[in-house]
Amino acid sequence: METKDAHGTVLQDGDSVQVIKDLKLKGSTSKVKRGTVAKNIRLTSNPEEIDCNAAGIKGLVLKTCFVKKV
Repeated sequence: METKDAHGTVLQDGDSVQVIKDLKLKGSTSKVKRGTVAKNIRLTSNPEEIDCNAAGIKGLVLKTCFVKKV
């Protein structure tokens, strides 16, 4: 099954994505701001989620409906 971003573009391992909405992080007081770029993403077994490192946060899992491919 293909993993697609918020605009329907197919994502692959190693792509860079940009966050399109401010996101609160569970268990933390920090946020991921709109426009933050996550490089070298990894696809998961769930086509609606990706693993990435962004904004100094390692092991971040983002829903694909909140990112767009750069």
